[in-house]
Amino acid sequence: MDLNKAMIIGRLTRDPEVRTTTSGQSVASFGVATSFSWTDQQGQKQERVEYHNVVAWRKLAEICGQYLHKGKQVYIEGRLQTQDWEGQDGVKRYKTEVIADNMIMLGSAQDGQRGPGGDQSPPLPNEAPPQPAAPASVPSVAPQAPASTPAAPSSNEPPVIEVDAPVGAPAKKKEGGDDEVSIEDIPF
Repeated sequence: MDLNKAMIIGRLTRDPEVRTTTSGQSVASFGVATSFSWTDQQGQKQERVEYHNVVAWRKLAEICGQYLHKGKQVYIEGRLQTQDWEGQDGVKRYKTEVIADNMIMLGSAQDGQRGPGGDQSPPLPNEAPPQPAAPASVPSVAPQAPASTPAAPSSNEPPVIEVDAPVGAPAKKKEGGDDEVSIEDIPF
């Protein structure tokens, strides 16, 4: 089995450029910068920035063109694709791109402001890009009815969803002293 999956979180280096193909499909291209920080052997903090070319197609391309702008923080999930061509000088050239399948806008409300005018980004669209299915091994989150339900929940309060603890989460503390350790608390 092969796997070609790319997941990046970074900031746009330029506004998306949206075009339409001759067949009528929308395609957006933009750049995303990611950084990696580490401490070297001398104790000095180092940082390396990588620049990624991203391409989105169809509805996702339209959403990217409408809601993304230079400096906006995004999560991009997709696959890597490398194009090759021969330049006018006869040298073979390569370009690797992330073909986006999914995009999530990140950052604070201030992140949505543009320039000194402070133009806010438009509100999110009613339809979100398709989300990938959760892996079969991940327990799904299902709402459970609380023990006592109020007659009419307030419209401005979000619903409460209770979930069982996921695998690997710390066990709930049992009645008794702090010094007690149960067999469920041992991770191996």
